[in-house]
Amino acid sequence: MPDKKNLGHNSKKDFLNKPVEHIDITSFDARKIISSMEKMSFASRETANASNIFNEMIKDKECTIFLTLAGSTSAGGCMHIYRDMIKYNMVDAVVATGASIIDMDFFEALGFKHYQGSQFQDDSELRKNYIDRIYDTYIDEDELQMCDKIICEIADNLKPRSYTSREFIHEIGKYLKKNAKKKNSLIETAYDNEVPIFCPAFTDSSAGFGLVMHQEKNQKKHLTIDSIREFRELTEIKIRSKGSGLFMIGGGVPKNFIQDTVICAELLGKKVDMHKYAIQITVADSRDGACSSSTLKEASSWGKVDVTKEQMVFAEATSILPLIASDAYHKGYWKNRNKKNLTKIFG
Repeated sequence: MPDKKNLGHNSKKDFLNKPVEHIDITSFDARKIISSMEKMSFASRETANASNIFNEMIKDKECTIFLTLAGSTSAGGCMHIYRDMIKYNMVDAVVATGASIIDMDFFEALGFKHYQGSQFQDDSELRKNYIDRIYDTYIDEDELQMCDKIICEIADNLKPRSYTSREFIHEIGKYLKKNAKKKNSLIETAYDNEVPIFCPAFTDSSAGFGLVMHQEKNQKKHLTIDSIREFRELTEIKIRSKGSGLFMIGGGVPKNFIQDTVICAELLGKKVDMHKYAIQITVADSRDGACSSSTLKEASSWGKVDVTKEQMVFAEATSILPLIASDAYHKGYWKNRNKKNLTKIFG
C-alpha cells in the first residue's frame, strides 16, 4: 500500500507521468483459466458460468447482443476490450453512459490519456493542479475541457434539429475518421462496423457541457437531443430481433434502458420475448432495493429478462472482464456470426 505521507507532488507533470495501458484480450488465452474456474466456487464459478452464457449468445445466430456500460472501466484499462468486442462481432449495439463514450473513449481518440494515480492522494492538491480523480486514475481537466469544446464545434457544424444520442455519436464517428489522433477508438470502430451506440443520459457527460456551450452560442438555431425518439429507436431493434442477450458492465440507466425495451414494445402492441440471455458484472448491493437497477431475477418479475440463462457476477469488472472476453475471443464462435449492421435500420 502506498505511504500516505509521501504522496506530495509539485506540478501537474509529476502526477501525469504513467498512462493507463488498455489490456489486449488477443494477447493471452484465458480458456484454461475459465475452464478451471468452472470447477471452483463463489465468484469464480459465477464468472465461468457468465462466460459460458456469453459464448451461447455468440453461437446463437438469431441473438442480438447488447453491451451496456456504466462506471469507469473504460478509463481503468478496459477500453480496448469493448472496442474489440465490436471489432470481432461479439456485440451488435451498445448502450452506455455518456461518460464511458465521451469522457473516456472520445477523450482518448483526441490523443489524450488517462493516468495511473493513487486513491490516497490529497484531492485538494489535485484540484490545485487541475487534475480530476477516478479512484486511482487521473485525468487532466484542461484536456477534458478541450474535449467539451470539440463536442461544441461538432455540434456547431451540424444542421440545427433534434438528434438522438445515436445520431450524434454517429457524427462523432465521422469526425474521428478524419481527425482522430488515436485511431480505432470504440466510437470509430462502431462507426466502421455499423454498430449503434446509445447514451440515454447523454448530457450527463462532457457531451452535456459541449452541447450547453453550443446552445449558448446559437440560441435561436441549435441542435437538441431527443431521448424519447432514442428510446423508440432502441425498442425498434428489440422488435426486429428474433432473440436478444445482454452483457452488462455495472447497472444504472444503460441497464434499465435496454431492459425497458421489452415493456415498451408490448405497449406499442408488438409481441416480443424477454431478453433470453443476461449477464451483469457489478459490485452494487441489492439490500437497498436497487442493485443499480435490480437483480436479473427481479427484472424477470417485470417481464424484462428470462431467468433460464442469466448470471449475476458480484465482482469488480476490470478483474474478470478480461478473462471472459479473452475466452470468447479464443473460442472463436464470433467467426461464424453474420454482422447485423443495425445502424442501417435508421438510414
